[in-house]
Amino acid sequence: MAHHCYFNGITTSVEATNIHITDLGLLRGYGLFDYFRTYNGRPFKWDWYWERYERSAKLMRLPNPISKEDAYRVVLDLIKKSGLDDCGIRFVLTGGYAEDSMTMSKPNLLIISEDIHPVKPKEYETGIKVISHEYVRDYPDLKSTDYKHLMILQPEIKEAGASDVLFYKRGYISELSRSNIFLVKNDILITPNRKILRGITRRFVLELAKEHFKVEERNVELSELFDADEVFTTSSTKKVLPITQIDKKIIAGGVVGSKTKFLLDLMNEKVKNW
Repeated sequence: MAHHCYFNGITTSVEATNIHITDLGLLRGYGLFDYFRTYNGRPFKWDWYWERYERSAKLMRLPNPISKEDAYRVVLDLIKKSGLDDCGIRFVLTGGYAEDSMTMSKPNLLIISEDIHPVKPKEYETGIKVISHEYVRDYPDLKSTDYKHLMILQPEIKEAGASDVLFYKRGYISELSRSNIFLVKNDILITPNRKILRGITRRFVLELAKEHFKVEERNVELSELFDADEVFTTSSTKKVLPITQIDKKIIAGGVVGSKTKFLLDLMNEKVKNW
């Protein structure tokens, strides 16, 4: 499908949108992004995503050039123009153009409609494999466009036959490259609460889970995952996706757990009539 991009007040096709080579996002990696999807043509948890986008902009000291109300109108227009039942929406805010390659004057804002790239349905039945890697993102509280560490690790991920990488530091896990992580042990739902991006799907799952589980948000040791009853990851496109292998360690016999299935079913039911 043809997609469109809002760029500093003008909406055109993605193919017709151009950005100058002096942009600080390109020259200095000075930029942030956010991403959400629609359900039934409606933006999912718009208020939560806008809150996170604004927080990221403040943390990066990037002036936000658009109001929440105007941004929502742009988003609805992009959804309509996509012609899809559901699509993804990406915000990209950079430091703008700088002739001296350093001085920010006016930020550049792009809002882009995209196809959704969901996980394969079979992976909800079998779970996925991830590899572990000792690393913590700079400024994990915000969604920076700096994903160079993940890009560097792509050959290792592919060679291992894995889907993603799990980051940890000094024995404590934080998150996957683009999603949060949970484990279940003795009917307790546990998730890290430090050195992470507080994902919107993570927040949604925690909200759904509080009526059904005891929940712990705390430091989590990497070794706890290997002894967990279940492990899963959450994100906008993954929803609640089971993890059945970490490095060479099979989790809980490689079987997708009932708590993971329950939370996935609960989320699917909630978004059905969003």
